[in-house]
Amino acid sequence: MTPEMEIATDRKALQINLDPAKYGTFAEIGAGQEVARRFFRIGGAAGTVAKTMSAYDMTFSDAIYGPADRYVSRVRLQTMLDHEYSLLIERLDAKFGAEKTFFVFADTVAARSFKQRSESHGWLGMRFQSEPRAQPSQIIIHVRLLDPTNVEQQEALGVIGVNLLYGAFYQRQPEKLISSLHENLPSGRIEVDMIKFSGPVFQNVDNRLMSLQLVSQGLTNAVMFKADGETAQPAEIFYKKAILVERGSFRPVTYATNDMLDGARRVFLKHCDCSENEVVVLMEMTLENLLADGQVDHADFLARVDILGALGRTVLISKFGEYYRLAAYLFRYTNRAIGLVMGVPSLIEILNEKYYANLEGGILEALGRMFKGGLKLYVYPMIDETSGKVVTGTQIQVARNLRSLFRYLIDNQYVQEITDYHSEYLRIHPPDVLAKLQSGNSSWERMVPPEVVHMIKKREFFGYRRPIAA
Repeated sequence: MTPEMEIATDRKALQINLDPAKYGTFAEIGAGQEVARRFFRIGGAAGTVAKTMSAYDMTFSDAIYGPADRYVSRVRLQTMLDHEYSLLIERLDAKFGAEKTFFVFADTVAARSFKQRSESHGWLGMRFQSEPRAQPSQIIIHVRLLDPTNVEQQEALGVIGVNLLYGAFYQRQPEKLISSLHENLPSGRIEVDMIKFSGPVFQNVDNRLMSLQLVSQGLTNAVMFKADGETAQPAEIFYKKAILVERGSFRPVTYATNDMLDGARRVFLKHCDCSENEVVVLMEMTLENLLADGQVDHADFLARVDILGALGRTVLISKFGEYYRLAAYLFRYTNRAIGLVMGVPSLIEILNEKYYANLEGGILEALGRMFKGGLKLYVYPMIDETSGKVVTGTQIQVARNLRSLFRYLIDNQYVQEITDYHSEYLRIHPPDVLAKLQSGNSSWERMVPPEVVHMIKKREFFGYRRPIAA
């Protein structure tokens, strides 16, 4: 940190310390008590800090918060917030409740240590009253600590903790609060890959849009949420799971979209040595795919994810334009089988050298990264509009200098054909479907599953236009 960043963080902590209405508890496990330390060091903490604690020993932690399967988890953080807030109200409301707005800050962190060499990460949470005796609101985030040393990770944790507290108190507009989380932290030190707002202050906040903000504002490269819209941290979803991902625009989901995924899933289950309930299926959209004139259309984004949610799909939003970057992200979370589902045009794009000019090893480096963990591509065929013939994933034409490389991928079964499909769906193309539904041509309804048709018409998604009477 530069001296200027250090001073700016201290100013935030001091402003909170000098605010007579703010009073609460700090409960921190792992990476020291770096957030509380910031408030003690700057001075004036007696008017802000009712209590600090750190139950490092698991026996003590279990005695206070109850047993836990994993100590660095959302469940443990939530238990800490519940317990400490309940104690705060029980012990101090009668004395200070009419004049103070109580808060609890909690974190549970696995930082780098002599024994800990796996990924450093943590859960941070803030529960607070917006006015005396109001029902509390809450913010929870998950962070990845990227610094190479324990001391640096502790420092970064202290800064983002102060930012979270300051944002909760003084920056109630969620987009601005998110932007403030990495203030006074140089890029590359910390990543925020999950956020959830709840409570009366945030009753109108859609956490899916807030997840999107994490990606668009550069706090992370990917976010996830489940079919019910609940934000998710990747490790929660991917733990001990095989992963199957279909990338697309899903504007809208068509019969071909589902046929591609269903066909890939059948082949994947034969290869992955796993049962159906051991597979996580993701529908991925890249940030670039969501942009229109350089901006994300929030209504359009929500239309897509509402439809995917209604179909029971988990959604991944990422900045991974190149598939090898998506593969690296997935490898981080599982050692089980990974499959990428795509059509023939996407496979052709993967084998285009122009996309890898920024890599020292070019296309060889990109494919080496992509397939190093045994990842496979499951490729849906297409119709050649010129000849009318079906083109499969192993029949595409590639540049002469890449033919041996492509043959290698086929011979080693990295490219798998989807052979069980409905041939009548091969002529369904989402841009054509979109054009028809926007022009009032009702033939699009025959290309889209009934439940999707119903949602589009009822909620007028994607610029839907009712058919023009003859």
